[in-house]
Amino acid sequence: MRFLIIKEITIKAFLFLYKYCAYILFIIAYILYYLSLERCLDGEELCGNNMKWIYTKVGELILSCELISYLILKMTFNYISKLHLIHLFSFLALFYFYSHDFFFYDHGMYNFIFFVLLFVINVFLILLFKFLISLFQIEYKIIINKLFLIILVLLIYNFKFPDLICNDWEKGLNNTSIDNNTEKYGCNIRIPKYCPYKFFAPYLDYTKIFGINCSLKKSNSRKVILKKSRSPYINRETKKFGFPPTNKGFIGCTDGLDRKFITKYILDNLFDIDNNFNNFTAPEIIVDFSKDPSGELLIDVKYNDSLSKERKKLENLNNPYSNNILILYIDSVSRVSSLIQLNRTLNFFQKFSSYKGGFNEDYPEEKFHSFQFFKYQSFWGRTAANLPRLLYGNKREAKNIVRLTKYFKENGFITNYCSQICEKDSARTLHNATISELYDHQMLICDPNAPKYHKPYRKCLYGKDDVGFLFDYSEQFWRKYKNNRKLSLLIIDSAHEETGEVLKYLDVIIYNYLYSLFKDNLFKESSIFLMSDHGLGLRSIYSIFQFYKFEAHLPMLYVIINDKKNISYYEQYSQIQQNQQTFITAYDIYNTFNHLLYGDKYINIFNLTDESPTPKSHLGISLFDKIDSKSRKSKNYEYMVHDVCI
Repeated sequence: MRFLIIKEITIKAFLFLYKYCAYILFIIAYILYYLSLERCLDGEELCGNNMKWIYTKVGELILSCELISYLILKMTFNYISKLHLIHLFSFLALFYFYSHDFFFYDHGMYNFIFFVLLFVINVFLILLFKFLISLFQIEYKIIINKLFLIILVLLIYNFKFPDLICNDWEKGLNNTSIDNNTEKYGCNIRIPKYCPYKFFAPYLDYTKIFGINCSLKKSNSRKVILKKSRSPYINRETKKFGFPPTNKGFIGCTDGLDRKFITKYILDNLFDIDNNFNNFTAPEIIVDFSKDPSGELLIDVKYNDSLSKERKKLENLNNPYSNNILILYIDSVSRVSSLIQLNRTLNFFQKFSSYKGGFNEDYPEEKFHSFQFFKYQSFWGRTAANLPRLLYGNKREAKNIVRLTKYFKENGFITNYCSQICEKDSARTLHNATISELYDHQMLICDPNAPKYHKPYRKCLYGKDDVGFLFDYSEQFWRKYKNNRKLSLLIIDSAHEETGEVLKYLDVIIYNYLYSLFKDNLFKESSIFLMSDHGLGLRSIYSIFQFYKFEAHLPMLYVIINDKKNISYYEQYSQIQQNQQTFITAYDIYNTFNHLLYGDKYINIFNLTDESPTPKSHLGISLFDKIDSKSRKSKNYEYMVHDVCI
């Protein structure tokens, strides 16, 4: 009798959910809408001024869930027809193209992924309900019902606990881990309980699922260039396209317009290598279709002898701690994610953690020391808030800010900038760069055949990963200016996507680049920064979990310091070692860059203010100096500590 009552209640519950599936999806639509408001949740002023967008997005999400649930119900009761299938797939296609790039520039993709995930969950629930109802309607099959329920409970239990527990979240390289000694370090990092990426990772690796192989990816890329370019220097017969230089100060190019402005500049100034070469400066970037109809991107960094000699004369003005600084900046990578996805790259850093170093037999006196920073925190979950503090030592809204390239150029460094995003400056400041701030050699991926940003799979261009061209350019820069001081910045955007799985496909590219320069002694007297600005940049299925907020504010930071002046025997060595467990920010890294630049003279530099830019931010402390994280309770750090530290 008791079983029959339970059976009847269960059937009614299933039927209720089954009947009102559309309404359930209607509620989920509102949740999805809330999660999709990236700019509103991140405090952007733009959201409040676009009510039309809000109404459109609400209607879009509600309509999508209602229509899909209706079609699924039709399919369930065998009412489906070819017309319904056409409606279904047409709607999915329209939703993708409509949602993508709609006031989010290139952030719309995660709405589509959410939508597909919702669709899959809905189908699964309908099939599950139908199966359960059929089981309960079978008389005298109590044993089967109980067995099924036991299996279901076991599956839920095994899914929730062993697969999701964050039992290695606080670990670091070389058997180290977070030290939450608040008396010593101040910041007690919160440890999330569940880490769902352990379960979802195999199902979100779209590169593997769809078998994306860049070497096999072909397209009619020449037609795309001819179609999109308005350059008077090419024609339909052009087979070799020369790209104009991008290290220019674009007047009137302000925040929010950078990508379109630069792209238009590039496309309108392409030139035919064969017919117009003499009228243009020899290009560093060429796309050649003369041998392969799919195209080949060729890189030839032009060594500037007069520039080299000019900067050499400035080297005697200062004695830096490092003659070369390499910054590998990968957008949207948490410390935890880096440990999972960048195995080979981090092995390169880890081998210098013993502090025995040694360059090779030709440089036995030179040592490298690597450091990892467990409590490096972002200011916000968006690059626009973090990168200006790293490169300018101030907020992007500050009145007078100067990019650190100016200080390096004044002290004899040749500068290089490579970015996967086609925009004038990934700091996205509201100001135009001065001539003294421009990079000497620069490569931006502005080719119209390049994939759009923030895709959840490998991005291919002319038969290889598009990011690989940046490393090729940078490597040539290091080799051609091997006798000069250098500042090299690479900004990688491939990891800025919803799944967290694309990062693993960068690992071998980064490692090969580092190892190639290392084995040829090109990292002599160099310091290397592998870092990010924040973790988990786009909201996805992970947004509903606690760990998302923590990882979003704990980006990766690994540093290799070349022991040019034998830092291990100075106080600075003990300080940077202790600061690995100290709460630090981009302001501190900005000061560290300049400390490496100015060496012993750094102590005499005045602090930066909004009226007077200097190489020392008053909100930061060099990693070579003592940092007391317990004193960081001002309004400049308060909200970060609240999110991440207890």
